[in-house]
Amino acid sequence: MEPDGASEASVSLREVGEFGLITRVTAGRAQPGTTLLGPGDDSAVVAAPDGRVVACTDVLVEGVHFRLDWSSPEQVGRKAAAANLADVVAMGAVPTSLLVGLAAPATTPARELEQLADGLWAEASVVGAGVVGGDLTSGPALVLSVTALGSLQGREAVTRAGARPGDRVAVCGRLGWSAAGLAVLGRGFRSPAALVNAHRVPEPPYAAGPQAADAGATAMIDVSDGLLADLGHVARASGVAVRLRSAAFSVPERLVEIGSALGLDPMDWVLTGGEDHALVATFPPDTALPDGWAEIGVVEPPGDGGPAVSVDGRPHEGDAGWLHFAKF
Repeated sequence: MEPDGASEASVSLREVGEFGLITRVTAGRAQPGTTLLGPGDDSAVVAAPDGRVVACTDVLVEGVHFRLDWSSPEQVGRKAAAANLADVVAMGAVPTSLLVGLAAPATTPARELEQLADGLWAEASVVGAGVVGGDLTSGPALVLSVTALGSLQGREAVTRAGARPGDRVAVCGRLGWSAAGLAVLGRGFRSPAALVNAHRVPEPPYAAGPQAADAGATAMIDVSDGLLADLGHVARASGVAVRLRSAAFSVPERLVEIGSALGLDPMDWVLTGGEDHALVATFPPDTALPDGWAEIGVVEPPGDGGPAVSVDGRPHEGDAGWLHFAKF
């Protein structure tokens, strides 16, 4: 029996049931042309015209990656989708679809999960992708696992391992905004809204990934854990050193203002803050950077210490970014 409108907000997942919730979150949704068979069967069928599929997965755990007293369920859904879609475009691919695994306590309001699904669908639609299937189970906490699929459309994948000495290092997208928003929320504030919302819902430069691949990018990664940490992955995979120039970074005035108010250095947010999902890539020295990309450093041969990332010739003091298992 379906609940009436007055009690809709209080209906739990236990009352709606697994298949009732699936019906609610999939009914009436439009799929892109790449979805040949969407939700409702044992598996989805997604077109892969050139025979290759780019795939990635992220897991978000309540209390670790998001808090529902800081973000709405819709914002959590958008953030979960964005984290995966950014990984796809960082390979130079175009996202096609999302698969979603969800664990939640039976007492979770069904409406919250519907709003979470609204966020997943909304973010997927930004890049023309669809939510094609997934799984739902009970669990002691809200855990969201999202798998994204993408198409290279005939391109070669841009990996972390292609950077070469002499390449230019460039970035596209915002840096430090999510970290600044997290610092604000951690102090009990809800403004400036621009920074707080940057933490709640990142805005990856989706089109810039395929754009960089077409321009000849030799290596690329999205900034999920922090610029220095993620460039460290590129340096190690490529066997090179990366030298950044602090003067190449323009720290937004909003970050400067809130850093001053909180007694924190906004440059630390820019260099080590994660979850903005900007893209950072390396390009051959004679390649013109695509629109929207800004040069921030250069790739060099590894020094005596091996592959590394430095700023103005010096290693960064402190953590280079988020360390998942060092925080617990």
